[in-house]
Amino acid sequence: INPTSITIITLSIIMGTIMTMSSSNWLMAWIGLELNMLAILPIISKPKTTRASEATIKYFLTQAIASAMMLLSSTTNAWQTGSWDILELKNKFSTTIMTLSLMMKMGAAPIHFWLPEVLQGTTLQTALLITTWQKLAPISLMYMISNNIQPALLMSAGILSMIVGGLGGINQTQLRKTMAYSSINNLGWTIMIMALSPNLAVMNIFIYMIMTTPIFLMMTSTSTKTLQNLTTTWTTSTATTLSIALLMLSTSGLPPFTGFLPKMLALNELITQKLTTLATLAIMTSLVSLLFYLRITYLIMVLTSPMT
Repeated sequence: INPTSITIITLSIIMGTIMTMSSSNWLMAWIGLELNMLAILPIISKPKTTRASEATIKYFLTQAIASAMMLLSSTTNAWQTGSWDILELKNKFSTTIMTLSLMMKMGAAPIHFWLPEVLQGTTLQTALLITTWQKLAPISLMYMISNNIQPALLMSAGILSMIVGGLGGINQTQLRKTMAYSSINNLGWTIMIMALSPNLAVMNIFIYMIMTTPIFLMMTSTSTKTLQNLTTTWTTSTATTLSIALLMLSTSGLPPFTGFLPKMLALNELITQKLTTLATLAIMTSLVSLLFYLRITYLIMVLTSPMT
């Protein structure tokens, strides 16, 4: 892609997200999301492979359906309340459809099937973009309407995402798919705690982004795509490999790493609200996801000695 196109695409992606995050009107928020989606399509389809084309089509179709659901929801709400204001989402039907469409845009369970496939079909840099930047706009909209969403919907979607993210990641040898399931798992925590403390949800997603970005960048610099590749990176770049291992453990929420902090606060919030069963479920799913993070770090640190 030539420099002019790259500039236009980058600006559109940034503009689309900022537009959605700063708008108070559903139509403007929708336009921002559309701009964002259309700008990222050429980036996903950049590698000239059938996998990349397939990933582009999957991404486009999912996002287009989610956008249509969003329009349906906001139009129904405007028809009922006479307002296009984001904070005026009072109609129950509209709120449910809107929540589902935002979850679809982010790739939360049960509408997560596109995410691992799209990440697997594209490059590591694009995968990083989809798992971090592309979530900002939907998360900010969910944050704005969090008071109107039924807590039961958010919590059940959150727990489901945790279970899917934990179980899905165990069976993977491809690191991009593992990172996709890790993203779904973390999104589960974010959505679940959104019902009780939206500010905590925002903190959770930001800490996740801060941890995921260097993992993807280091995987790019060592061109690591599978677990097999990871076992040989010790010999070429020891410090990078060690950092990936520590970041993986941090993402899993293992104390004393940073990733433990949002999980601890979330569990604290759940127990304060007397939702002990939910907290127990969350901890159990956290253990399942810890399993695949531990496998990655085990492969990196134990199976191969630093010197060959």
